Amino acid sequence: MADPQEVLAQRVHDAIVAAFGPEYRDADPLIRPSSFADYQANVALPLGKRLGRPPREAAADLAGRLNVSDICEPPEVSGPGFINFRLRDDWIAAQASLMLEDPRLGLEPAAQQATVVVEYSSPNIAKEMHVGHLRTTIVGDAIARVLEFAGHRVIRDNHVGDWGTQFGMEIEYLLDVGEDSPQAALLRTDPNAFYQAARRKFDSDPEFADRARKRVVDLQGGDPGTLELWQEIVDLSLDYLHRIYGQLGVTLTDADIRGESFYNDTLAGTVAALEEQGIAVYSDGALCAFPPGFTGREGRPLPLIIRKRDGGYNYATTDLATIR
Repeated sequence: MADPQEVLAQRVHDAIVAAFGPEYRDADPLIRPSSFADYQANVALPLGKRLGRPPREAAADLAGRLNVSDICEPPEVSGPGFINFRLRDDWIAAQASLMLEDPRLGLEPAAQQATVVVEYSSPNIAKEMHVGHLRTTIVGDAIARVLEFAGHRVIRDNHVGDWGTQFGMEIEYLLDVGEDSPQAALLRTDPNAFYQAARRKFDSDPEFADRARKRVVDLQGGDPGTLELWQEIVDLSLDYLHRIYGQLGVTLTDADIRGESFYNDTLAGTVAALEEQGIAVYSDGALCAFPPGFTGREGRPLPLIIRKRDGGYNYATTDLATIR
């Protein structure tokens, strides 16, 4: 479909030259959507100053020279010199019909292909997605489809949270209740209930919370027993995600899912590079970066923790490794 704003801009440009001469061909038609019509041309306001004439008078001369009868109803001059355009229904219908006959809907492929990374909802997979995850999954997929249709190369990235404190918490809780217990069976039937039970214990039992945090360090360190339990939970969670994505009809595939665990082997190298460059420094036992321009209420630099005091990594570390 021809863009009416572009079509009108060309017609107004032609009318400017016809009415006032070629020396005014550089005047911007200033076509804008209007609350009083479909579009309006505001060019008469700055053009009137150049001509030394009232803008409304210049607008009237322009309106008399406009050749837009195939697109619009007769243009109207309003206010201090606006020219209002109302598109004809039959012109809109004709443009829509042309789109229907074209498999690309009138859209030419992009002249220059760009590579675009589209991040989807990136949920934590140890628990259910909420409505925000569903919304961003659909928005992300719509963006990816539109960009691909326009001819760009799209990299889909669902950076799921399959690493970190929630897994230390769930693994430790699983060991406490027993793998054959009714509570453990919730991992298959109601994973959110299992997560919530583990969370309640984490919040109410300091000794359990310490064990869960230690389990995260074991997980990041590659402890075989911890990794085996972690993989069981991840597999069950991914089955759940696939069911939801299938119901939504999005274009995500297994190849588009890269959990935080995917970058685990690159975390140490990322941190070492930041240390070598002097970007990461120790502060209160944790390794931190202090990005310039980010300060707290008292004007002190805000830290971005890259490695915690217990040696564990966090979301920031994984995000930096992903970008790298």
